[in-house]
Amino acid sequence: MQDNYIYCIGLMSGTSLDGIDLAYIKIHENSYKDFRIIQADTIAYSNQWKNKLQEAINYDKKDLQILDVDYGKFLGKILNNFIKEHRITKLDFIASHGHTILHQPEVGITLQIGNGQEIATITKKDVVCDFRTQDVVLGGQGAPLVPIGDRLLFSDYDYCLNLGGFANISYEENKRRIAFDICPVNIVLNYYTRKIGVEYDNDGRMASEGKINVELLRRLNALSFYQELPPKSLGLEWVQSTIFPLIDKEEADISTILRTFVEHVAMQIGNVVKNDATILVTGGGAFNTFLMKRIEFFAQTKIKQVSTELIDYKEALIFALLGVLKVQNKVNCLQSVTGAKKDHSSGNIFYPHKKNKVLE
Repeated sequence: MQDNYIYCIGLMSGTSLDGIDLAYIKIHENSYKDFRIIQADTIAYSNQWKNKLQEAINYDKKDLQILDVDYGKFLGKILNNFIKEHRITKLDFIASHGHTILHQPEVGITLQIGNGQEIATITKKDVVCDFRTQDVVLGGQGAPLVPIGDRLLFSDYDYCLNLGGFANISYEENKRRIAFDICPVNIVLNYYTRKIGVEYDNDGRMASEGKINVELLRRLNALSFYQELPPKSLGLEWVQSTIFPLIDKEEADISTILRTFVEHVAMQIGNVVKNDATILVTGGGAFNTFLMKRIEFFAQTKIKQVSTELIDYKEALIFALLGVLKVQNKVNCLQSVTGAKKDHSSGNIFYPHKKNKVLE
């Protein structure tokens, strides 16, 4: 392009089901730190869609295929509304993470729904998506994918910590990017607040008023996942089979569960982050004031809050970058992060008129 910028939309749906994040960005084709989020929105899910996505883990193959197409059409309509509302005229492509339904890389399974061809047909734009599958085929975890963006965009920080459905972290060690999921966060906290009709624990107030169940905390911290070395990643399946049954066996009071789990999260993050480090914290959990105070306590460092825009839309921004790297046929998946056989350029590119092309 004449101005040397690429214009694209990054699309992200997190496991905590907060909604769909869209970020329209411009980014220099060679100097990636030269970027700007021009417009960004979060579209909340209807109860119908939220229920579908929560139940989809139990669907059979045929129903998942139908859901993949339906969700792709749904995303296509949301994108068209976003493009129209913000009068977007410069748009090179759309990069979509999709919504993760299945993630069991140890048995070669990962599935993000949101059919790329449907999105491309509806929006009449090229679509880059399905960023995880190739990595799993290459023996990797298929996650986390954000660390390449942390390296290219936010190298001024010692650690990049995202507090979404799960807490994941990335950092440089011996000139290699290390990244992994630390523990669940909002996927658990929100699950329990919804039991009492509250979407999330605003500022962590309910947690701050609860008591710590010492035995539950001990059992949570003793889970074998926390002794494993990276690369490692977590999925909804593990939370449903391990975390929820453990909590429900030990505790019924919601405020006590929230207080105990916040302490668990903060302790696990404190086990990873070194003293006096600079930390970029993003994701919905960054607004949980009580959680942030407990993380500061265990990490023994002061965390400076960045802009609300970056907290909310960093992942959408980085998925746009992953799309840029894929279109440029550059590495967007790091072997040191996922455990794949090699660094590689992952994702599929779909075109509006079904001239589908997969770039390896």
